[in-house]
Amino acid sequence: MPEDRAGFPEVPMSWIRRVLEDEAEGTLARVYEEIGSSRGKVSNIMRVQSLAPEAMAAHLELYRALLFGRSGLTRAERELLAVVVSVENGCEYCTLHHEAALRAWWKDDDRVDALLDDPAGAGLSTREAALVDYARRLTRNPSAMSEAGVEALRAQGLDDADILVANMIVSYFNFVNRIAEGLGVEAPPEEVEGYRY
Repeated sequence: MPEDRAGFPEVPMSWIRRVLEDEAEGTLARVYEEIGSSRGKVSNIMRVQSLAPEAMAAHLELYRALLFGRSGLTRAERELLAVVVSVENGCEYCTLHHEAALRAWWKDDDRVDALLDDPAGAGLSTREAALVDYARRLTRNPSAMSEAGVEALRAQGLDDADILVANMIVSYFNFVNRIAEGLGVEAPPEEVEGYRY
């Protein structure tokens, strides 16, 4: 097993090579600095993209716009969508990360645990339930979507801009889940802790 710089066995965090922060130059170094300063640390899902720094930079901008940009969706609703999609896809990495964020926003561990088990038992508002239903349907069978899904969100007070953001968050997490699952990105406990929400 390879050793890290301190002489301890290095635990593989993905199935492909990564450029770590102390080895980064140019665009990659800048992106790592941006992530560290805004989030508190760099995640393995970003490190696994280090061999394609331009795409990684674009990914970071998309992530920020969808999760932190102006929208009628609350941060908790955005994290709710992230968790629901990640659970549907069986993506442990993204589930653990966004479950931690949702716990920070909801401040109710029992409710988050119930969501992970079955959203119907999580005491969701009708608006949250509509978002969850839309996310699950779009993740499970995108070609079966119809205008009724959008109308259900409208009925809960979401305007078209909010619906677009919800759709893009669901689509984004389907994308990121596949990066994590397809490249074996791992999330040990120390990886999931210590982020700014």
